[in-house]
Amino acid sequence: MSRETIYEASVDYFLSPIRPFLEDESVTEVMVNRWDTIYIERHGRLEKTDARFESEDALLSAVHNVAQWVGRRIDEGNPIMDARLPNGSRVHCIIPPGCRTGVCVTIRTFRKGGMSLGDLIRLGSLSDAAAEFLELCVRLHKNTVISGGTGTGKTVLLGALCVAIPTGERVVVIEDTSELRLPQEHCIYLEVQRPDQFGRGGLNIRQLFTTSLRMRPDRIIVGEVRSGEALDMVQSMLSGHAGSLTTVHANTSHDALVRLETLSLMADVDIPVYVARAQVAAAIHLVVQLERFSQDGSRRISRISEIHGLDENNNYVIEDLFRIRLSGQTPAGRLIAELAPTGKLPTFAAEPYEHGLEDHIGHSEMMWRRP
Repeated sequence: MSRETIYEASVDYFLSPIRPFLEDESVTEVMVNRWDTIYIERHGRLEKTDARFESEDALLSAVHNVAQWVGRRIDEGNPIMDARLPNGSRVHCIIPPGCRTGVCVTIRTFRKGGMSLGDLIRLGSLSDAAAEFLELCVRLHKNTVISGGTGTGKTVLLGALCVAIPTGERVVVIEDTSELRLPQEHCIYLEVQRPDQFGRGGLNIRQLFTTSLRMRPDRIIVGEVRSGEALDMVQSMLSGHAGSLTTVHANTSHDALVRLETLSLMADVDIPVYVARAQVAAAIHLVVQLERFSQDGSRRISRISEIHGLDENNNYVIEDLFRIRLSGQTPAGRLIAELAPTGKLPTFAAEPYEHGLEDHIGHSEMMWRRP
């Protein structure tokens, strides 16, 4: 019996009270607020369940079981842990004294095979034209940032866009907790490692990013930029590693750029603010903004914007290429929304024809121009 099989069996046992939710593809999040209070998110809405663990000790045992198998530590001196389950679901745990109500576990469930752009179109997250436009931008090696708040589906969209990467390319994926599973055969997956109790053996995203540059990547995918690695990523985009994709927590396209700029200044390299801003403006081609709408719990792309550098006042110049249009609700309470072109063409509108990609143009024909 393999180690992975033993892990799956032990997780099945310890997490049995919430196993039905982890196997239900309509459930996107399982939130254990304490051993006897469990919520789920289904179709974007929160539901309180009747499920419960036998006791606080039973829930804590489940947390320690996960920690043991992923080789991470959680105790009073280190009360927070990020990990993943055998099926790829992402787990966040916090125990007392970090959480005064008891052990708290949040699980972002994993859908086998991930979601495709076609799935997101069927869910109403984006239109046929926008999906095809983004797919072509990936093929054209446009550096793309997916921006949005917590739970808006940034990682889901990142995984769907990565499917468009040509199979002949070597892809390096860097994540805090490994979630992405790409269909390309030539993929290397790098994952952050926490140091042991003596501070040894840790690997952060910045170290992994520096390592990835020596691995002859055609593409570098960063699950999320959170710190000084933003500077390394931006500089690598400017120096020959075009086509990178990443996500960032921000509420608007402008905020996403400002956040990348701020994170770049957190690196241990002393650069002026205007230099960080100029590099971000030059490196990023597109920002895809995601929103979760409270009216119906849906997650949708609200804007796709091209970055045109800086103006004479050193401010970001952002041009919306697609923008969502809301026009009411259905009788069932579902938002009526369309992600439609704004009428503006990207500065690279001729590139699909120049690169021989005209056969891939159909729904998004209005976004391109023959040279």
